[in-house]
Amino acid sequence: MFRQGSRFLSRASTMRWCRPFSTDLPAEAAADSNFVEAWRKAIPNVEPPITPSSFMATRPATPSSIPSKLTVNFALPYSSELSGKEVDMVIIPATTGQMGVLPGHVATIAELKPGVLSVHEGNDISKYFVSGGFAFVHANSVADIIAVEAVPLDRIDPNLVQKGLTDFTQKLSTASTDVEKAEAQTGVDVHSALNAALTG
Repeated sequence: MFRQGSRFLSRASTMRWCRPFSTDLPAEAAADSNFVEAWRKAIPNVEPPITPSSFMATRPATPSSIPSKLTVNFALPYSSELSGKEVDMVIIPATTGQMGVLPGHVATIAELKPGVLSVHEGNDISKYFVSGGFAFVHANSVADIIAVEAVPLDRIDPNLVQKGLTDFTQKLSTASTDVEKAEAQTGVDVHSALNAALTG
């Protein structure tokens, strides 16, 4: 292994990193002509397989100037809360911390943690408590937010949150198996985040 090290180091120093940025890629999908040509040479009587990229819509072009609004799609497994809504800003409870998304934000994928999702439209602020999910921010100022569960913050009963936090804390202290501990810990995390959202 070490005998080959000098060869790899010399090759690495002469290599140039030439991977294009996502904004430099063409907006239209390009067919893999090399694959199709190789397939037709190897198996001329059978059509090449259809790959997943054949079914994908073309990537929208990145605008040359930053738009004034952010387009938000906010979906749950059973409903769509926001669809193509143009807003000023969204604050997302990401696992890495609160993430503010404005028009022109860099393309990002973020995992959501239990917390408050704020949608800012002028002076109006809509707040939702989300239990988890993912946010996909695209380079064309579109944000797709997919949550497992979401409730408008003003519809949450603080008394039920306190009761749930007490119940799950008690379950965590009496849990005997790893599964019971994990379920109780998840309940404590969600109810703690609910409590923090209501009090803060």
